[in-house]
Amino acid sequence: MTTKSTVEITRRLLVAGTALGAAAALLPRIAFAAASTKKDTTHMQDPTTKYPKPPFKRQEQPWPGLASKMDPVPDHGEESYKGSGRLEGRKALITGGDSGMGRAAAIAYAREGADVAINYLPAEEEDARQVVALIEKAGRKAVAIPGDLRDAAFCQQLVDQAVRELGGLDILVNNAARQQQRASLEDISFEDFDATMKTNIYATFLLTKAALKHLKPGSAIIQTTSEQAYDPSENLVDYAMTKAAVMNFTKSMAKQLGPKGIRVNGVAPGPIWTPLQVSGGATMEKLEKFGGDTPMGRPGQPAELGSIYVQLAAADASYATGQVYGAAGGGGQP
Repeated sequence: MTTKSTVEITRRLLVAGTALGAAAALLPRIAFAAASTKKDTTHMQDPTTKYPKPPFKRQEQPWPGLASKMDPVPDHGEESYKGSGRLEGRKALITGGDSGMGRAAAIAYAREGADVAINYLPAEEEDARQVVALIEKAGRKAVAIPGDLRDAAFCQQLVDQAVRELGGLDILVNNAARQQQRASLEDISFEDFDATMKTNIYATFLLTKAALKHLKPGSAIIQTTSEQAYDPSENLVDYAMTKAAVMNFTKSMAKQLGPKGIRVNGVAPGPIWTPLQVSGGATMEKLEKFGGDTPMGRPGQPAELGSIYVQLAAADASYATGQVYGAAGGGGQP
């Protein structure tokens, strides 16, 4: 026999159960909304105000310059880049790995699980030591190999040493470059021209040739070219020539090595805040307003290109070859 009190208890239980069910149904929505809000506030950022804008302080350094002495100091991803194992177990050689895009790539590669060898000029030892420390902090092997890429014999030695100390090689990043601005063709000496050609073109040819016998299917070669390959400045004639050559080298080698399973791509930066600019690569007038004529209104930072080098080296980009990826703040043509 059902009593009045029993009915009342049953009714209360049903109401409570319904309320609990409704609350449970709402929980995923609340969690999703909280996650969405958190994502928006922690990751969304206006790229036009993310980094310093001109005017910049006039500053000069002797070639090749040090990133650590620049004002402001460039961001290479030292604090911001987070890896996810995309290059686990890979072995990379990066020229110009002490600063600029080479340093950004080295940091990103190490945090993605790769062992990294960097090449740089002896004068860049201070910056290079910082990169070595960052690679080792990421738990990866770092190999520092100073030397001048204008020396053909050294280019061969560089690859040999990297392979020996890394235990192999499957990523080659030809990044090192020489850039010295000259107002007129008449101001470019043969010695200047020769140094730029040897650093930017000869070394790319020699290092790639030396590396080929070590690269297996799945390996990647990446060149740093430039928007100068497409839209050359009047005062960077010799530098722009080399970057156009490197772009075409990239596309030719992609066709040659594609059947062997080796991918070849390039990265074409626009105005990026690196030691190139303060060590003879730009006039003081241009340095003051560097990057201000881009749609972003500022120069790029090396950290903003690190993920591009990762993508081009990663196995999940296996159909990308012969491509040139631009990062020019809205300018450039790649």
